[in-house]
Amino acid sequence: MQKPLIAVLLASAFSLQAQAADLLQVYRQALANDATYASARASAVAGRERITQGRSGLLPTVGITGDVTRTKNDNAAWNEGQIIDPNDPFSTVQGSEGTATSKTYTIALQQPLFRWDRWQTYQQSKLQQAISEAQFAQAQQDVIVRVAQAYFDVLSAQDTLESTRAQKEATTEQLASAKRNFEVGTQTITDTHEAQAAYDLVISQEIAAVNDLENKKTALQAIIGTPPATLATLRTGVTLTAPQPINVDQWVSAAEDQNYGVAVAQLQLESAKRDISKNRAGHYPTLDLVASSRHNRTDGQTYFSGRQTTNAVGVQYSIPIFSGYSVTSRVRESIALEDKARNDLEASRRNAALTARQSFLGVNSGLAQVKALEAAEVSSNSALESNKLGYQVGVRINIDVLNAQRQLYQTRTDLAKARYNTIIAGLRLKAAAGSLREEDLQPINALLQQP
Repeated sequence: MQKPLIAVLLASAFSLQAQAADLLQVYRQALANDATYASARASAVAGRERITQGRSGLLPTVGITGDVTRTKNDNAAWNEGQIIDPNDPFSTVQGSEGTATSKTYTIALQQPLFRWDRWQTYQQSKLQQAISEAQFAQAQQDVIVRVAQAYFDVLSAQDTLESTRAQKEATTEQLASAKRNFEVGTQTITDTHEAQAAYDLVISQEIAAVNDLENKKTALQAIIGTPPATLATLRTGVTLTAPQPINVDQWVSAAEDQNYGVAVAQLQLESAKRDISKNRAGHYPTLDLVASSRHNRTDGQTYFSGRQTTNAVGVQYSIPIFSGYSVTSRVRESIALEDKARNDLEASRRNAALTARQSFLGVNSGLAQVKALEAAEVSSNSALESNKLGYQVGVRINIDVLNAQRQLYQTRTDLAKARYNTIIAGLRLKAAAGSLREEDLQPINALLQQP
């Protein structure tokens, strides 16, 4: 009883291992191993520290400084009872030699009261953190598109290779038939040469298809970090849906407002405006609250031995007068950079709108192309059967059958590629509108099947 059970468990485990990876599984591999995504994630983590750093310029700073000094003077003036200062009869040395150790430390506090440049730096830090978050969100969308593109590129290359090999098999049969017919005298040598030429051509196409498939697998491996396993394929005859809403202007409007590239450019423009104000602060005065406590202790054989504590609290201000035109120059520079940021924002909006429009048209034209190629596949299959029958009865020649075969396999390849391109265009459309999420892969994943 145990042996059959063990066999069943082993068979189940083997079947699970043999299952092909689907799109969601490959996407999760990319999240764990893609270097580009990991770089964007680390950049976002670093960006979250910007506000803390910017706020630090507005908070008080406290520090301790100190020193330990040992003094020794062997001058004759240090003899006991010798007056060091003639004007001060009390300045006499109380020991046999002049040695002393002085220990001093100071605790100082500084609290900015008016620092306009630091306030603008703090406001900029909020914008910089928002920029890093928007860039990371865009990287999350990019990894979805890149994984889907690489995934379906592999499937497309596999389809091309399978179609080429099927065409090679059919061409091989046609070549053998032409040779037999020539040997019995029912066909001319021309049919044999035509079949041989078609066979040689499909062999070269097979070599190119194998190389292209390896390249596509390598591209996917660069994203997921490991050689890709067998991939789940698109089900035959799947129905693809049009994007919702069906109005292109709504997609374009969403892209202009919600696209993450546009959001980054908008935040960069706001930061550039803050930069102008920060540079103008070079002409403004600064005001700080300062407080300090200084402690000194001197130990030695001199009459200077003792302790001293000095506490101080006050307001410190600084008024700039002339800095060699550097402040004025930085202001002009920041004004020019603001103009650049404004134009970059406009360029980002136009590019987002263009991408959204192109992707929308790509989806709709792809759907129409898929429908046309599905009809063409049926027609091409009928044409091939008719040419085979005509060849058998002698009303069609060998080249007619070969051309019909080539047309059918090319139509099938084009149909599969059109489906893949339509799916990718739909993802790019949502990415342009800033609404692409991991959940959008689930309906696409449902279209896949185990090979």
